[in-house]
Amino acid sequence: MGKLGRVAGLVLLLAACGQPAGPVRTSSMGAQLVDDADRIPVAVPVNPDPRVGAVFLGGRNLHTCTGSVVHSTTGDLILTAAHCFVRDVTTTFVPGFANSANPSNIWTVDAVYLDPLWVARKDPRVDYAVARVSRPAGGLIEVVVGSALLLATAPPQGSQVSIIGYPAGVGGTPIGCTTNMGVTLSGYPSFLCRGLVDGTSGSPWMIGSTVTGVTGGFQRGGCTPWVSYSAPFNSRTAVLLARAEAGGRGETPPVALLGC
Repeated sequence: MGKLGRVAGLVLLLAACGQPAGPVRTSSMGAQLVDDADRIPVAVPVNPDPRVGAVFLGGRNLHTCTGSVVHSTTGDLILTAAHCFVRDVTTTFVPGFANSANPSNIWTVDAVYLDPLWVARKDPRVDYAVARVSRPAGGLIEVVVGSALLLATAPPQGSQVSIIGYPAGVGGTPIGCTTNMGVTLSGYPSFLCRGLVDGTSGSPWMIGSTVTGVTGGFQRGGCTPWVSYSAPFNSRTAVLLARAEAGGRGETPPVALLGC
């Protein structure tokens, strides 16, 4: 199961998964992925968070990913998964989305900042992106929303993290899940929760007011129905945010990824 939804009418399939489905053993959870499946928490409806919103592709009313407002010196940046962006496709963001969007709350992505390893070969270890947004009414999204998430590095395994995301679709409200984070043997933060379906790619992994990851990375966020992944946030993530704060044109996203 992928975490990135599909957009009708696009030539390429926009599915999250880049590798075959199947359980992935982690250093802290191991066989829990299969043996203790009944005890894995389930995502439930949550109230919208003004710092978290839905990502729309192609100027349509179908949202396919999730993003969050990230604190910056410029006040105009959001954070999501790199695989949520598609070359030559208009992208918009609605913070605190709930069923419908007021036109004044629709923010257009003006520039996308990607790690060079993602641009070169879609390296899942850097499956995150920072984007600059604006709206016709003006203003800075961080000021309009009233708060933002502080970028942090990936926490130690066992840390309790919360996710808020939007299932792909038209309308709708967010779902959320809180549980302890694991780490795969190959270094990807992992998160066990049922129901984090298509559309939750790019969802922020939060500890308090910090964002420590976004759904993506290994298998573009996860190809099984109860496990999600994030690319590891580290100094490269901080460098990317600093580059976005400095401005400039950003990068052209690679073509869309095929699914599992």
